[in-house]
Amino acid sequence: MHIASSTGSEPGSTARPGQEGDQQQEQPIRLGKSFRIGLSGPPGVGKSTFIEAFGMNLLSKGHRVSVLAVDPSSARTGGSILGDKTRMTELSRDTRAYVRPSPSRGTLGIVLAVNILSAGYDICLVETVGVGQSETMVADIVDMFVLLVPPAGGDELQVAPQWGMKKGIMELSDLVIVNKSDGALVDSARNAQIEYTSALKFVKAISSHWKPKVIRVSSKGGPEGGIDKAWDAMKEYFDIMESTGDLQAKRGNQRKIWMWRQVSSELLDLLNEDTQVREMANELESKVLRNEVMSGAAAHQIVQRFMKGMSSS
Repeated sequence: MHIASSTGSEPGSTARPGQEGDQQQEQPIRLGKSFRIGLSGPPGVGKSTFIEAFGMNLLSKGHRVSVLAVDPSSARTGGSILGDKTRMTELSRDTRAYVRPSPSRGTLGIVLAVNILSAGYDICLVETVGVGQSETMVADIVDMFVLLVPPAGGDELQVAPQWGMKKGIMELSDLVIVNKSDGALVDSARNAQIEYTSALKFVKAISSHWKPKVIRVSSKGGPEGGIDKAWDAMKEYFDIMESTGDLQAKRGNQRKIWMWRQVSSELLDLLNEDTQVREMANELESKVLRNEVMSGAAAHQIVQRFMKGMSSS
């Protein structure tokens, strides 16, 4: 990312009146040099509070920040709460930032939104709820995946079901942040940092040039602080990955993944638009429900019927 210092007096500086000379400004990452950061963690870990504090910190350094808050969609109705914007009131009001909530259901729409936001803002933060498949989806969009965890006790890591969920997400993580490291929770946060550092030893690193780190942060500031420490770790990751070519390779692989997901989506749309295939699919769905046809055999018949229609057209 190659940060350059300035006083905010150069052309294009975003420093507010009265801030000139008060804080060093960083050279923003411009178009083609955007940094996409995925942020995940369990409900209640303080993701929105962290993102607002982190986002405001980045704005003070001269960056333009966009936030895409991915809300979980209901499996039954497809609806979502979309309430993250209301929890980032200060960041939402700042003209140098843009906060957009998005339901997790429209995965291809999220990819498009990230691409658009990355074009207009040099830092794009993508927040997920941290308990479902949206983490894998977001990890396939962003440059860096950050996991926020609470300052919990050691026994939590030893519980098999919870560890299974954490291990899956940790395998995607380039940085683990123990949030809420303040007040009476400082000791717990230190213990959690030690335990997660130990746990990462059993997780294969995604890149040979970067070893995932575990740091402690307090979004409220105070003696622990850590917002700058988090940004320093992210900058270090970006610089290493870019200089080694790993970042370009990662983005290339992501484009390939989403090409095939787009192919799958468009093929499914074509299947649904074919009246004869749709009628056949409805019949086979009923038979599958009654256990008269195996699901695999039914799927094969639908594809064969679709391919036959395509070849005859």
